[in-house]
Amino acid sequence: MAVSHWLVVSVPFLLPFITPVSAQQPGCSVRDSRPSVYENNPPGYVVTTVHTDPDFTVMIEPTSPDASFFTLQGSELQLNRSVDYEKDALLLVDLVCQNTAGQSDSLGVIVTILNMNDNSPVFKQTNITKVVPEDTKLGATIVAREDLSASDADLDTIFYELTTSVPGTDGYFAIRGVNNPGIYLQKALDYEKFKMTTLVLYARDRPMSSTDTNTGTTTINIFIEQADTRSPWFLPCTFINMTSRICISSPYTGRVNISEMSTEPLILEPGPIHAIDPDYILNEKIVYSIVGGDPDEVFSVNADTGNLTMNKVATSPGSYLLQVMATQVNNIQKYSIVSVEIKVINKSDNPPYFENRIYNGTAFVGLGPRSFVFQAGDPSTPLMITAADDDFPDKVNPNIEYYISNSTEFIATKDGLILTNMTLQSPERVTIEAVGKDTVSLQKGSTVIVVEVIPAAAVTSSDKIYTAQDMAILGGTLAALLLIALVFLGVMIYKQHGKPVKYLIRKKLSKEFPGGYQNQSYNQDEHPDVSTKQRKTSENGSVSSMTHVLEQPALPLPSSNTEEIHSLAKASVASTIIFDEENKEVVEEAEHEKEVKSILKTDRHVGDDGYKAVWFKTDVDPDAGERVKVIEDSAGDGDDDSDQDLQDSEEEEEDDYDKDKQHKGLGVSFASESSSLPAAEVIINLSHTEAVTEENSDI
Repeated sequence: MAVSHWLVVSVPFLLPFITPVSAQQPGCSVRDSRPSVYENNPPGYVVTTVHTDPDFTVMIEPTSPDASFFTLQGSELQLNRSVDYEKDALLLVDLVCQNTAGQSDSLGVIVTILNMNDNSPVFKQTNITKVVPEDTKLGATIVAREDLSASDADLDTIFYELTTSVPGTDGYFAIRGVNNPGIYLQKALDYEKFKMTTLVLYARDRPMSSTDTNTGTTTINIFIEQADTRSPWFLPCTFINMTSRICISSPYTGRVNISEMSTEPLILEPGPIHAIDPDYILNEKIVYSIVGGDPDEVFSVNADTGNLTMNKVATSPGSYLLQVMATQVNNIQKYSIVSVEIKVINKSDNPPYFENRIYNGTAFVGLGPRSFVFQAGDPSTPLMITAADDDFPDKVNPNIEYYISNSTEFIATKDGLILTNMTLQSPERVTIEAVGKDTVSLQKGSTVIVVEVIPAAAVTSSDKIYTAQDMAILGGTLAALLLIALVFLGVMIYKQHGKPVKYLIRKKLSKEFPGGYQNQSYNQDEHPDVSTKQRKTSENGSVSSMTHVLEQPALPLPSSNTEEIHSLAKASVASTIIFDEENKEVVEEAEHEKEVKSILKTDRHVGDDGYKAVWFKTDVDPDAGERVKVIEDSAGDGDDDSDQDLQDSEEEEEDDYDKDKQHKGLGVSFASESSSLPAAEVIINLSHTEAVTEENSDI
């Protein structure tokens, strides 16, 4: 009788109590009454030896619990078969020692079986199949630990490892831990990437780094079930990455005639409104509706087919930018919206057409892409096709664009020029179809172009071919040279005629804006101690001329006032000194002055001391008593001498500053004269019939 596994752990504690009756009797003895033997021993393995004295014999007690495991070969106690630790962890046997007189004694032997790592981990199931929805949340358990735990008869700790046998499916599934075989979802599934995978779970009774290990395996087959994860797609659409998960739809465009009702579904580009459920297996039903861009409800869309029709006519030109929504019937949160532009245009009764049924052209071997195709027989003139449209008075429709419909060797520009699209390798005759399309009405017309491709050597030196790139370079060079010439010409004109032009502009502005004239004497009257030169305005040529006249010393005064002139000179010197001393105060006072008084008046304040004004001749009352002298401007009767006067006047302005210094005393004396000084005559030439009267009373 072998001892079961549950006693293995208790063996060290039971041995003191399971001692043999006698390990040594008179005439018999056992060398080791508690031997240890590894399992899986070969038959005949010697457990221990027995010594017997003469006249004594030894034998195995047949009634011993595990007598069947042992045999005596002379003095050796042997195992007659292999022992399995997982079945027999402890063996008990009794030996009987007997002499010739018939006396006998018993010797007990306890054999401990030692465990060896001779068993591999075993799974409950060696093949498991699971169906996993595509929208399973991350971290969700795919296969529970209880279904994947392996057992080891050697009672070793099990170490697990998960791998996949399908390329491209790594990283989606993982185990909870090295000693926990529960499988969970680690990465979001994508039905478009893979629909199934096979996992292999390894169980080892030693760490993976160990070489002496036993391994068990089980296979887990995972099938991905498509879920309703994506919203509808309007077709056609373009994938924006390689995963095919996102497809961007293009807007639809269409046209209707103004004030015309269409009873058929509208023709749209790039095709009719159509959406699909990208979850192909589910293929949920989709319905359509207009959700914006049609406040007048001119259009309607069929909920099932997506066909766009008209409810009433469009009465004004322009565009409708409709928003059409495609929604899944089973889930309204799965929807997409696309824009549909409907242009309202004038009705086109006639499609474009080509007046020439066939165009003949010539191209040359070896020329690069985008080289001209020339008219047949005229290798210097590019071939251009033109479509006519009878809807236009001159048959020229600016909305027509051209393209080649059946060839990749040639292309047409929007203006109708025919160009090569690649390098032509050999001589041949090519027949192509060119199309002229009205981009507004979408009507088309076509024609045939026959192109003879000939060797470039057939072209003479006088017929040298220039490509579009050559013409562009030439045009850029000529434009640069023209710009340089214009700049040089402008500099020369400025040097020759700069001053007269500036003076003419200044005089023109003075005539157009008469309010620009200022009476310097009026401003001086507010600050009587300020010299006329300090208040002189240099921004207006007319004012500068007026000030210059006021400062002239040779004013025509009566001979009876000779003494007053000497007094006037003295007063001028005094006034200049006063101005130098009080210059700072006058400047500060001028900065605070906000109001500018007009010097042009229609009423006259004679009683106001120090009052000065300027009147036109028509406003002067000859009976008022003022002293006024008017000089008729001879130049006002005609402008014959005006050009010469412009230059003379400009030269005089350059010398104003020096002349002002020479006549400063007299200029100031006019401003600072005492009240006893009689009114002075001032002559100013303003225009044809203008005169200026200056009143200087009681200054």
